[in-house]
Amino acid sequence: MDNKLDPKSLFDISGKVALITGSTGGLGKAAAKGLCAAGAQVMLTGREAAKLEAVCQEIEAEGGTVAFEAGRPDDAADMQRIVAAAVKRFGGIDILITAAGMNKPKPIVEQPLEEWQAVMDANVKGTYLACKEVGTVMISQGRGGKIVLISSTRGKLGMANYTAYCPSKGAVDSLTQALGWEWGPYKINVNAIAPTVFRTALTQWMFDDQVTYKKFLARIPMGRLAEPEDFIGALIFLSSRASDFMTGAVVYMDGGYTAG
Repeated sequence: MDNKLDPKSLFDISGKVALITGSTGGLGKAAAKGLCAAGAQVMLTGREAAKLEAVCQEIEAEGGTVAFEAGRPDDAADMQRIVAAAVKRFGGIDILITAAGMNKPKPIVEQPLEEWQAVMDANVKGTYLACKEVGTVMISQGRGGKIVLISSTRGKLGMANYTAYCPSKGAVDSLTQALGWEWGPYKINVNAIAPTVFRTALTQWMFDDQVTYKKFLARIPMGRLAEPEDFIGALIFLSSRASDFMTGAVVYMDGGYTAG
């Protein structure tokens, strides 16, 4: 390492442009606030303009540079429009975070095919389309880029009634590896963060239900479930120069859940 290099500069993302799908969800909002606080310019996207505007106002009040474009990541035309809006507003895209997704737990014998397909569309198709459109921009820019896909420990571990969600996150893990190979020559790093249960509006019931809470807690060596802020450090690492020689990896942000 160059003795004159300040190691802190490896984590500097100030001035970088990030696009975040699912920006009004617990993890997406935390990602937006974390990256903006680190100096990035962020384009938010999600389905509901009113919620996006509220997140924008909250971040702007904290001094962040942010904009939004509403749309569905799993709709090809919407995703093209969202990416075009980011490029027009900020001049390019350096970072992509795919935090959009859903889950519909149900026994496989009771789950309508339409519900299974909705989960696959939100978690897989939306991630695929975001990568496709942003990757096209990054390749044309010729300066590389950072793509961080939000997976789950359920991409590795099975769970009853998760026969839609588990396969969808397994597909995200596989896409991470495939794009790591495909886009390595373009200096585009593609990695995934796989969290366990993080506190969000969708998972709050797991924190409130003591039976469920204690069941999950028994599998986590760190002795607690996760808060959205817990994954900001890994997110900044994977969005910065510090991870330049890392691609195709799935990073488990799970308090040791998958360690044993």
